[in-house]
Amino acid sequence: MNVLHMINRKKHGQALTEEEISSVVMGYTLGEIPDYQMSALLMAIYFQGMNEEETLALTRAMIHSGEEVTLEGISGYKVDKHSTGGVGDSTTLVLGPILAAMGLKLAKMSGRGLGHTGGTLDKLESIPGLSVDLTVEEIIEGTNAIGMVVVGQTADITPADKKMYALRDTTETVDSIPLIASSIMSKKLAIHNDALVLDVKVGDGAFMKDVAQGEELARTLVAIGSSFGRDTYALISSMEQPLGSRIGNSLEIIEAIEALKGNTDTALFQVVKTLATLLVKGKTGEDEGTIERRIHEVVASGAALKKFQEFVAFQGGSPQVVEDYSLLPQAAHSVEVPALKGGHVAKIPAEAVGNIARDLGAGRKTLDDELNLGAGIHILKRVGDAVAEGEALAVLYGDDPQALNTAVGEYQQLVEISGAAVEAAPMIHGVIHEQSR
Repeated sequence: MNVLHMINRKKHGQALTEEEISSVVMGYTLGEIPDYQMSALLMAIYFQGMNEEETLALTRAMIHSGEEVTLEGISGYKVDKHSTGGVGDSTTLVLGPILAAMGLKLAKMSGRGLGHTGGTLDKLESIPGLSVDLTVEEIIEGTNAIGMVVVGQTADITPADKKMYALRDTTETVDSIPLIASSIMSKKLAIHNDALVLDVKVGDGAFMKDVAQGEELARTLVAIGSSFGRDTYALISSMEQPLGSRIGNSLEIIEAIEALKGNTDTALFQVVKTLATLLVKGKTGEDEGTIERRIHEVVASGAALKKFQEFVAFQGGSPQVVEDYSLLPQAAHSVEVPALKGGHVAKIPAEAVGNIARDLGAGRKTLDDELNLGAGIHILKRVGDAVAEGEALAVLYGDDPQALNTAVGEYQQLVEISGAAVEAAPMIHGVIHEQSR
């Protein structure tokens, strides 16, 4: 293997062979290729891109760098979900119980957060006693019995991706669609499910800032999934303002529970309902209207909420949190953010709001940072809502009074208020689907 030759060819826009890609990925994973050579190859890929065959080969090589999880012991239709990341995004916590109540099986491996809030695992660990570290036998048992488990990703899955992503993060080569797509899909495809739905976020608080970029990434993700024999769907959804009205770990647990209790007239539930409809349709072939009615039925009947409680109890948590939110971590202080003038909320930039939540302790700047699981933001006025001067736009939660006071001013400055009526942008920009090949 001549890495310099590969770098030179890719630098001039030539395609690499599957054998070359496989050898360089394995060589880098094993420490046989130094960071400086891999950095050069990643930068060449960043500027010259990869064709579909190369992207598939890269995904396959990263999968083969570690173990694969077959989930053979789980009966029924097995599904998985991935989001490209957003602010106030607790969709997994609502989607999983709904799917379980409708007879699907979700055995999901999730990660921790770096940024505005913790990841799904951090949010779940705000529930007293809940463990995200299960054995394979426990994963199979819980998924069969309840219909869902959510656990941490094992170190044995796609070690190449972990090492390559860390290098991309330090060499400014993260935002390359072939590299993003192969990174996402290698982790998802290393777990053998029947179907996969991807929530591709676009807008202010998303990695992809515009719909065209989101569509390109979505098509690449779906093409990879279908090539590996998975029925793969991609939803392109808006992240111009935070998806949910609560941002923060225990706060997002509360929002998820409220949705499962019937608070369905929200942007969060609209996205959840669309994701669930795509997966259920893949299993049953029912029309979308019928599926949507069934989704509302499992929520209204309490069946989905019961699945959430069963899931929490199986993983060692206290199901009583559903009725008593005081069992969740609480911040020491809270403060309202009064509107500086009256009108209609015209803009709540998701990324900036997420950064305020992070600075209050809800997120991490480095992986070593300790989270304040009770910190965060409860948005009271969303885009399009009328607000009077002095009325609360949001409630901020944290342990540091000085940081809270600073955050009040920051929030007031970033939220735009218009004298004219404002309509929120559409939440759903489209769906891309391709039957498995």
